[in-house]
Amino acid sequence: MLVDTHCHLNFHSFDDDREEVIGRSRSEGVDRILVPGIDLQTSLEALALTRKYEEIFAAVGFHPNSSTSWVSKSKSNLDFLNKNVRSEKVVAVGEIGLDYYRDQSPESTQKEAFQDQLRFAGEVGLPVVIHSRNLNLEDKRAIMDILEILDSWVSWLADQSNPLRARPGVLHSFSSDAEHAQKAIELGFLIGITGTVTFNNAAGLRQVVREVPLEALLIETDAPFLTPHPYRGKRNEPAYVKFVAERIAEEKGSAVEAVIEATAANARKLFGW
Repeated sequence: MLVDTHCHLNFHSFDDDREEVIGRSRSEGVDRILVPGIDLQTSLEALALTRKYEEIFAAVGFHPNSSTSWVSKSKSNLDFLNKNVRSEKVVAVGEIGLDYYRDQSPESTQKEAFQDQLRFAGEVGLPVVIHSRNLNLEDKRAIMDILEILDSWVSWLADQSNPLRARPGVLHSFSSDAEHAQKAIELGFLIGITGTVTFNNAAGLRQVVREVPLEALLIETDAPFLTPHPYRGKRNEPAYVKFVAERIAEEKGSAVEAVIEATAANARKLFGW
């Protein structure tokens, strides 16, 4: 059973052939797909997909690049999230986090939106899907700020004896080093691996895959982005998550079936689907 734990099927890239894309994912054995929101509209669209397709589940939340709209209407946005997390097919809050690559919201605004949504996730007992993007390969401020904020949040969960402490979330499309991955794992987070792991210039990510235990990994596409080899340069889709599993298996010297089974079990434990 393959799972794609991060796929933007709610984006316009799939408007012309969404049904066919989902059909291909079924043919490849993809049994569960998590579709995250990045703002109010895309969260609503993710929810609509859950009602139409049995294998699709949703996360609702505001991406760091939508932080300004979050802060300007935080009360109504919280009301929106609170209303919609009641759906049994909403299994996470996300994607939320920090993005220092695109200058679409000030860093202070991003942190405010991030921390607001972390508190909300703790209150409703849903894990979080974390977006982290640094300014460049040398700059590590985003991941360092995220880990500092998550450390504080996880401590708060522990102080509250909140069951979410045992399954706080995932660092989606992980792009930092093994040291940061280990710190995230120590906080209880899983590490999401995308098709980037197949890129020629991704030696650092492959090192992370080799060092991180299989029990801490999730596989995802982040479609329509980050298309894996051999389809790099084309639109990504959930059927291609198998290439992520295959490359992880290669790096770990294990059977691809073992990677598929373990990552599916990790997703089931995290999202409760």
